[in-house]
Amino acid sequence: MAGGQSMDIITKVLEDQIIQTAKVVEEQLDAELGKLEKMDDDELEKLKERRLEALKKAQKQKQEWLSKGHGEYREIPSERDFFQEVKESKHVVCHFYKDTTFRCKILDKHLSLLAKKHLETKFIKLNVEKAPFLTERLRIKVIPTLALVKDGKTKDYIVGFADLGNTDEFTTETLEWRLGCSEVINYSGDLVQPLMQGQKPGSKVTKLDKKTIRGKGYDSGSDDD
Repeated sequence: MAGGQSMDIITKVLEDQIIQTAKVVEEQLDAELGKLEKMDDDELEKLKERRLEALKKAQKQKQEWLSKGHGEYREIPSERDFFQEVKESKHVVCHFYKDTTFRCKILDKHLSLLAKKHLETKFIKLNVEKAPFLTERLRIKVIPTLALVKDGKTKDYIVGFADLGNTDEFTTETLEWRLGCSEVINYSGDLVQPLMQGQKPGSKVTKLDKKTIRGKGYDSGSDDD
């Protein structure tokens, strides 16, 4: 009997919470509708104009990104092209790869998907065998390595798969989370909790320090000549 009464109390509390939440949402909707109802024709017209302007601005930004090679994951032919690519885009992810490294092909698959999803960021790849100066300058010793560039400077690196659960089976969402931690993409998920689906049993994932792994950011725009 006591157990049944306890369940009844819990049920009643939950019902009250649901009703209260519904009331709050309803009040918020009423308030928004009330604002719209109070607007005169001029105010409504101005609201429509502002929204239309915002849509036009977003479309213009999208077209600008596409004109600079955003929206697709592509290979650049040389290290000289790297400097030009990072100069013209605010956010760039560059995959330093080798044809003979299997893990580079795994990254290719995920980066192709993310390039289509995150138009705000440019996704490129560069063969390290064609970029000896840049590879040395950025101190890239492990393949694959992703260089994460913001405002023309390399701010962070993803070296191998250590930050991705130490497994070849990491998901695209895991890589997306890691890029979000470095603020090189617009990430809307939870940065505190790593998305480590496919993580091997016993492998550990630690919280990431947002500071550059290598220390000082490399100014990739200063050596164009």
